[in-house]
Amino acid sequence: AGDVAARARSLLRLKAAQDELDSAQATLSAFARAVEAKCPYTLGHTERVTDLAVRLAGRVGLSAADRETVRRGALLHDIGKISIPDAVLNKPGRLTPDEYGMVKRHPVEGVRIVAPLRSLRAALPLIRWHHERANGSGYPDGLPGDQLPRAARRLAVADVYDAVASDRPYRPAMSHAESLRVMRADVAGGGLDRDLVEAL
Repeated sequence: AGDVAARARSLLRLKAAQDELDSAQATLSAFARAVEAKCPYTLGHTERVTDLAVRLAGRVGLSAADRETVRRGALLHDIGKISIPDAVLNKPGRLTPDEYGMVKRHPVEGVRIVAPLRSLRAALPLIRWHHERANGSGYPDGLPGDQLPRAARRLAVADVYDAVASDRPYRPAMSHAESLRVMRADVAGGGLDRDLVEAL
């Protein structure tokens, strides 16, 4: 009877911990959607990128656990944009260097927001490095391809595709064929991963 009671207490503690984890992740997901609500041009971006990144991860043979990490990273990849002023996010014209500098800080701000949650630590590289490029031209760290985790490269492909295939304040959405042309040009310049673009 003592063993049963101890096991029951252990299961109740585990359930409470899982509920707390689910609550924290639901809160972060709500914050991610709040970021999108700041800019009419990015409504649905997070869900589309998440869906595309997870499907791409499945196509290249990632395990269920790795696909879950991709899902979490994709869901939260732009959460740092909550720190960017609305006037910058919604600006219809070209950004000034200072404004672009604000935008380029969102991966670092995203990591700062998410880092305290142990359950999301595996997703931090995706949040921080989804704008990095294999040729070292990305941000925030300018990592070359050999230092860039493949998971971040997968997310970058999904993120770029949705960015070019959606309306933005400074230009209309491109067709699927045009989007792939832009991405293949990026591959040719050493930015995106060729195999992942073709898998897309």
